Amino acid sequence: MTAPTANATLDPVLARIDADLPAALDRLMALLRIPSISTDPAHAAACVAAADWLVADLQTLGFDASRRDTAGHPMVVAHAGDSGPHLLFYGHYDVQPVDPLHLWARDPFDPVVEKTPAGEVIRGRGTSDDKGQLMTFVEACRAWKAVHGTLPARITLFFEGEEESGSPSLIPFMRENAAELTADIALICDTGLFDHDTPAITTMLRGLLGEEVTITGPRMDLHSGMYGGAAINPARVLARIIAALHDDSGRVTVPGFYDGVPELSNALRAQWDGLGFDAEAFLHDVGLSVPAGEAGRSVLEMIWARPTCEVNGITGGYTGDGFKTVLPSQARAKISFRLVGQQDPVAIRDSFRAMVRAMLPADCGVSFHGHGTSPASTMSTENPAFDAARAALSAEWPRPAAFVGSGGSIPIAGYFKDILAMDAMLVGFAKDDDLIHSPNEKYDLRSFHKGIRSWARILSALSAN
Repeated sequence: MTAPTANATLDPVLARIDADLPAALDRLMALLRIPSISTDPAHAAACVAAADWLVADLQTLGFDASRRDTAGHPMVVAHAGDSGPHLLFYGHYDVQPVDPLHLWARDPFDPVVEKTPAGEVIRGRGTSDDKGQLMTFVEACRAWKAVHGTLPARITLFFEGEEESGSPSLIPFMRENAAELTADIALICDTGLFDHDTPAITTMLRGLLGEEVTITGPRMDLHSGMYGGAAINPARVLARIIAALHDDSGRVTVPGFYDGVPELSNALRAQWDGLGFDAEAFLHDVGLSVPAGEAGRSVLEMIWARPTCEVNGITGGYTGDGFKTVLPSQARAKISFRLVGQQDPVAIRDSFRAMVRAMLPADCGVSFHGHGTSPASTMSTENPAFDAARAALSAEWPRPAAFVGSGGSIPIAGYFKDILAMDAMLVGFAKDDDLIHSPNEKYDLRSFHKGIRSWARILSALSAN
């Protein structure tokens, strides 16, 4: 008897997914109805209820699933399968607050399928971030179990309940349970498609450094008529410092800032060029027309592969209605750095602070308040699993899958690397218009359906890899 081909094994699973879609949607709706807002203590019981719902559902699939209580909200850990590669899938069941409630068209925790000009969508808090995405993988496992009675690989599921509130329990839990959680590779479904028809595997995540700078001059606010010209103005000092952070070509001037910044490989640059990204439309959609980053770089490079220094807020003096002729005692700015490659956030923070101190005139002092440091994460696509997953995704979607970067930061990918010493593969099916964290969040029904099919294909590909 010859072994079944990959298609003979996979095709019945895909057919099962198609037939079971209404039931899969019902299960997602049940999870979405639980108001698991992690940042609000009033919803602590709901977070426990969501964890318990997941444990019970996974146990029906034969997973050895349990709720793991922490100092904060619970984790859910589940294991199944006894052969093949060991895959760890991460997601989070907690959601963002729903404020402002009056901007929602319906109860955020009364999900519904709506028809829109672009197709059917699932409307409700957590549909895209991250319950809908999380359940695509669970439903793929369900279909494998229903058809074959087992899973194609050893699978560990790791669901967090604090991702939307800073993950205070995550690192301690990962360290305490490292042996149990370590696998051959981690899979993360908290990202999106490149466009409507192009799936993506995110292989580059920018790191983040946040700094708040306060310049102090006179010990009190001063009358600008009596002291203007004679007294140092902290707002003017801060403006000069901010203006000096970039040169005329858009490069950041902090000493040593570009240490550890890699150039794109020719292969990856060619792949990005082939995506057909419309930089003009990207800027036009937000009322802009000219790229403002480093000269000679494409917009995709600017947002995916290059580091940045941006001012996120400036305050000082009188900012209310009307006019007040005052020289402020203090001026503040919040400045963030997005980091790539091997940039060291601690070294950049130290260099930035030294640069600011060196620019202070007489009679001015400075204080700093850090808002976290996290390095960039770069996944090694030399791991054969990445090409296998890319081929699997390409078989499901109209256009070939692409390795892409992300302008944002997803710390969990770095934690998997630093704490568990394993690569992470980020595959998601969200869209830019999903309104995550905003009123009327949605997840395309097509993304949910094809997301389940995509994970089934990826499981098949990785188990044969």
